[in-house]
Amino acid sequence: MTRADKAALRLAIGLFLAVLLAYGLMLPVPFVVCLLAVMMLCKPGPPLPMLKGFVVAVLLGALLVGGVLMVPLLQHYALSGVMLTGAVLYALFFFGLRSANPLTMVLVVSFTLVPVAGVAEQALVTVISVALVAGVLVGVVVNGVSHAFFPDPPELPGRSAKPPPVGREAASWIALRATLIVLPVFVLALSNPSFYLAAIMKTVALAQQAGSARARSAGQELVGSTLMGAWMAVLVWFGLSAWPNLWMLMLWVTGAALWSGARIFGVRASAFSPSFWSNALMTMLILLGPAIEDSASGKDVWQASASRVALFVGVSLYAWATVWALERWRASRSEALFFRHG
Repeated sequence: MTRADKAALRLAIGLFLAVLLAYGLMLPVPFVVCLLAVMMLCKPGPPLPMLKGFVVAVLLGALLVGGVLMVPLLQHYALSGVMLTGAVLYALFFFGLRSANPLTMVLVVSFTLVPVAGVAEQALVTVISVALVAGVLVGVVVNGVSHAFFPDPPELPGRSAKPPPVGREAASWIALRATLIVLPVFVLALSNPSFYLAAIMKTVALAQQAGSARARSAGQELVGSTLMGAWMAVLVWFGLSAWPNLWMLMLWVTGAALWSGARIFGVRASAFSPSFWSNALMTMLILLGPAIEDSASGKDVWQASASRVALFVGVSLYAWATVWALERWRASRSEALFFRHG
């Protein structure tokens, strides 16, 4: 069994366990717990030890406290609060790229969700905070369990699986691009938090995906993965509707994780990049979780889901336009500097 086979199986088993814990224990906002677990499971390299996972949870808690402190600033000094939020997001993206830390996305999601939830309702901050910390801890546990079932062979001496660090200039440019993608949706979420909370998580995923996307392929990467995730969510929903219970939810989500994981880790050849499939899987979870909550509360699932898909496609189009415009501006600036100094 190759490393890619094991990685795909770890993703499927880990998400199976994450759904069991999140929905079986009725944790707050269970789809957020599953989403963070996927981020941990897609992290390359060995699993985080429990002690290091606890340290990450403490760091996350400190960032959540910072997010709570942003709430009165956003309420009374909106412009200053938005500018400070943009600076923090840029710093998180920049240092995440420089250190090649795969948990950057978790930190960005935390810092954007908590202030928006606090502006909507103070009690919602506790719910979101518990969901985020629980998501990290569940991710550490299921990642460790899945690695125990399918461990990787030890690395040979002199071989390193770590990618080369991103240069300072490239990291600065990618961080700026990601910040400009997330910040407008963050501002929109302040006006209607209940409607845009899911969109923030989708936008953070798009911002990370846009970091490696080029202007020519950005539309296919960003918009295409969103539509693929919506299609996967529809298939899982139809399967779940035939027999709605926790075990069927776990099996259908595991099947979707196994199918997409085979393409994320290269078990199956695909015309799309691994980031395309990981974003599609996360989009499926972001759409499926609120749909389950809408069904439980008696809302029209299809109408609400159609609104979310339309919003996600709009956000993806904006991310594509941002990547295209910034790359054109950068190319024209480089050309002007070339002729000036040539």
